[in-house]
Amino acid sequence: MRPSKTQQSAINAKLIFTSFFLLCILCLILWSTFSSPAATPASTHVTTDSQFDDQSTKPSCPEITSSSSAAAATCSKAPPSLANALVHYATTNITPQQTFKEVSVSLRVLNSKSPANFLVFGLGHDSLMWASLNYGGRTVFLEEDKSWIEQIQGKIPSLEAYHVTYDTKVHQAGGLMEAGIGDGECKTVSDPRESKCQLALKGFPAEIYEIDWDLIMVDAPTGYHDEAPGRMTAIYTAGLIARNKEAGETEVFVHDVDRTVEDRFSKAFLCEGYLTEQEGRLRRFTVPSHRARPGRPFCP
Repeated sequence: MRPSKTQQSAINAKLIFTSFFLLCILCLILWSTFSSPAATPASTHVTTDSQFDDQSTKPSCPEITSSSSAAAATCSKAPPSLANALVHYATTNITPQQTFKEVSVSLRVLNSKSPANFLVFGLGHDSLMWASLNYGGRTVFLEEDKSWIEQIQGKIPSLEAYHVTYDTKVHQAGGLMEAGIGDGECKTVSDPRESKCQLALKGFPAEIYEIDWDLIMVDAPTGYHDEAPGRMTAIYTAGLIARNKEAGETEVFVHDVDRTVEDRFSKAFLCEGYLTEQEGRLRRFTVPSHRARPGRPFCP
């Protein structure tokens, strides 16, 4: 059925907004690239995967000279992943789930760490953006809805996503909070698969626990009604994975902190002492490795 003039105007407005949003993101990337001093990418810790194509693992462009015309032609083009993302978002009327200012926080961190290992709880309309912004790194998505994975990967097969299950409900949050705070096991840092804390998720693919993640984004599972899984265990497990990193720090982002569960659980288990910044509904926690410093308290 042909859309009405009102519907068409709404779609056009969304297209204009989305195009402007992606253009701003591209400008930020270019600004960061040309304004930051040259640095050697921390690529030694990035885990490669057979699902990556040659384009996503292509090394940084070498210095271009007058004799390197082939390199100049290649390096003067936008990365394929970024070009595909721009086309995708410019031709859809669905806008990203986070605001420009919220995305800018994660983008700034990605620019300083990419190519990086980036773990995202949730697969959504903004997933292609995250994978593209982490150009050359590995971005993995964990999603509760198997049919949704099939739908998204049918459109964007390059995204690496895994189906995971949660056995909690939002209405159980109060009891889980009391149990988490009162149980000493929940303050013990270990591999989540070996943790005795009931908040620790143990059913993820093995490599999720074995990779040292540079960034973790908690934007799932569903948490806006009482019978939804809620993000109680996702937030706790993200913090445990970060603490169990071999060395260094992990940037953990939690979205929708205007809701009670995300607010209380992020402060309790990612710790207010590790809270680096907040923009809108997004909080950023910088969680240091506890394996590198045995005896460090769970929260500072």
